[in-house]
Amino acid sequence: MLTTPERDKKPIWLVIIRLLRWHKPEGRLILMIPALWAVFLAAAGKPPLPLVGVIVLGTLATSAVGCVVNDLWDKDIDPEVERTRDRPLASRALSVKVGIVVAFVAMACAAVLAFYLNPLSFWLSVAAVPVILLYPGAKRVFPIPQLVLSIAWGFAVLISWSAVTQSISQPTWLLWGATVLWTLGFDTVYAMSDKEDDRRIGVNSSALFFGDYAPVAIGIFFAGTILLLAWLGVVINLHLFFWISLGLATISWVWQSLQLRKQNLPNPVYAQMFRQNVWIGFILLAGMIFGSLYS
Repeated sequence: MLTTPERDKKPIWLVIIRLLRWHKPEGRLILMIPALWAVFLAAAGKPPLPLVGVIVLGTLATSAVGCVVNDLWDKDIDPEVERTRDRPLASRALSVKVGIVVAFVAMACAAVLAFYLNPLSFWLSVAAVPVILLYPGAKRVFPIPQLVLSIAWGFAVLISWSAVTQSISQPTWLLWGATVLWTLGFDTVYAMSDKEDDRRIGVNSSALFFGDYAPVAIGIFFAGTILLLAWLGVVINLHLFFWISLGLATISWVWQSLQLRKQNLPNPVYAQMFRQNVWIGFILLAGMIFGSLYS
């Protein structure tokens, strides 16, 4: 386990970057993806560039808040988990006081960006805050904490879509549902690598809740994502480009679901599948953009 001397070896700004997980961009991108899905679909593929910039920066700031708050909640249990024991607060490379300051700065940045949005999107941003702050505690009291995370991810869709249209309609909810199910799927995959540590510590996860049926549950979540995205494509009349991207995503999710059925997969495989979902998300984003422009 890392100890206090870490503080003397690296500049504090580098340690804060690790606290914000900016050295692992896939976790930041995977929150940005559904927000970009929403803003491009709501604007028929041509959203205002300043709004896209606000959405991108907003997801980065929100993700930063989530990471720091999560580590503040888990500073005493992260040292017991192989994957998280080297995090700055767990290893005492940063103090709790610094962590709280960083969280407030990130939250202030997110708040400033939220004021750019229309009233509906602004208040949806406010409504998302309790979900973001309470998610890390959900693993202590709720059997499927990944559902709370998925709802937090869903706010990215509601905020971004309404930022364009100033309303929420049927297509918004279809994309919201797809995002929630997709997040449940990829985050359950991610949770499978921590299953034994979580069981030993006594915290909950969807991987533990579903147990041996976790691969089946993940397959169902991905199948629901596909169905809702297909429904969305029909409702808003997306062009062939979207259907090609959805076909590629479907092949990838089916392959992942089949791989997860294998026994004794090494832990790095789960992280690899998580990263693959980032690429799947961007493939779908490209299909949504061109599918909107040529519909």
